[in-house]
Amino acid sequence: MTKRRNFSDKYKATVALEALRGEKTVQEIASKRQLHPMQVSTWKRQAIDGLTGVFSDKVRRAEDNEAEVKEFHAKIGKLAVENGTGAYAAPPGPRSP
Repeated sequence: MTKRRNFSDKYKATVALEALRGEKTVQEIASKRQLHPMQVSTWKRQAIDGLTGVFSDKVRRAEDNEAEVKEFHAKIGKLAVENGTGAYAAPPGPRSP
């Protein structure tokens, strides 16, 4: 019995990108890389489906980061008030003359 081949994500992306370029047919790519044509088509379809997430996730992440920053600023302000230190307060500890 033959062992299943595992391909890295980078290799899959390379093959999918080659198929998306359209310079060679799926059959040519498959024979060149010793893959089944269906495998190349599957990776190509997965790449196309995943492209929409590339752009929408960036916007969502940026909005999440802005919300987190505001939340952290509020926590910092609250802790500063609780500790009795402001933004311009001197550091705690003895002062040297």
